[in-house]
Amino acid sequence: MNLKNALSLRTVRKKILMLSKLAGLALLLSYGLFSALPLEENLSFCLWFIFVLLLVLLIDFLMGHFITKPVSRLNESAKRMAALDFSAPCAIAARDEFGELSQSLNTLSENLKTALLDLTDANARLEEEVAKERKLMAERKDLIDQLSHEMKTPLGIIQAYAEGLQDADSEEKKQKYTEVILSETERMNQLIHALLDLSALENGAAQLTITRFDLVELAEQTAGRLLFDAPDTNFSLEYELPEQKVYVRSDKARMEQVLENLMLNARKNVRPDGIIKLSLIEKDGFLHFSLFNNGRPIPQESLPHIWTKFYRAKDASYSGSGLGLSIVAQILSMQQIPYGAKNRPNGVVFYFSIPVSSPRTECSADGK
Repeated sequence: MNLKNALSLRTVRKKILMLSKLAGLALLLSYGLFSALPLEENLSFCLWFIFVLLLVLLIDFLMGHFITKPVSRLNESAKRMAALDFSAPCAIAARDEFGELSQSLNTLSENLKTALLDLTDANARLEEEVAKERKLMAERKDLIDQLSHEMKTPLGIIQAYAEGLQDADSEEKKQKYTEVILSETERMNQLIHALLDLSALENGAAQLTITRFDLVELAEQTAGRLLFDAPDTNFSLEYELPEQKVYVRSDKARMEQVLENLMLNARKNVRPDGIIKLSLIEKDGFLHFSLFNNGRPIPQESLPHIWTKFYRAKDASYSGSGLGLSIVAQILSMQQIPYGAKNRPNGVVFYFSIPVSSPRTECSADGK
């Protein structure tokens, strides 16, 4: 094994020594050979000189093959790596120092490529986190500004009526001022509860409880409470409902909240003596809900933003949604239920479509 290693040409040094020894031996042998030929001295010298030139060219070719070309390839690979170009590996298959250096450069190139990709991914994630943090800070600031704006009006009313209550000279005025204060206090209380509820939905703190129930019955009950039996109604109610029960799988309490907010929004924006139309139509495996209120349209540029909490359109005559529509959007989005709002020639319609749950689907879902 030691003799084999000693005779092997796995190092550049051994290759150079071997070439130099072979060249020297070839020169000596050729000189003796050409001197012994029965030729004239000048002719013998010319032949030997030609042989020496050919030998030099052969040695130059072999030195270029073993040393110059590998060094050039290594230099090109090093330049590409310096320019962060790792697309082409260094292709030297020699079993010597140049081959080992080529493998080391390729390993270094792969490691650098992996490290740069990891660094790029880390930077992208960091930029995303920074963007999220900035967005969160902006949303918090916007929320504080909007909440302060929303609270300013009821607090101002409460302060004014509280001061008036101190100077009230009759029980009638005291009663009236007290009712106003209680009304504005309840308004602030509802606003805070709605904001906390929306925050819980957005942050995932509030989980949905999915059950199977009749949405038609739920819509009838909610409409009866908010639209049929509402005091001081100055609108006409029309409805188009299926005669049979239509079951869906959803969170019943949250869907009731969706219906309530949409109906309260319609009641708030219907014009005097206008029409509110409730429609539930079963078609193509979906129950399509729509609620039309006869009144002023929503400005077209504001339609995509009405689901944003506290959104107020500039110079808009349509009453703002506050938090109600934001809660509707969040609940429906959590269940991947498509929803929207459209202007009609004489009003606005809000809608969503929820998959119908058949008894067969229910059995399959329960694994029965």
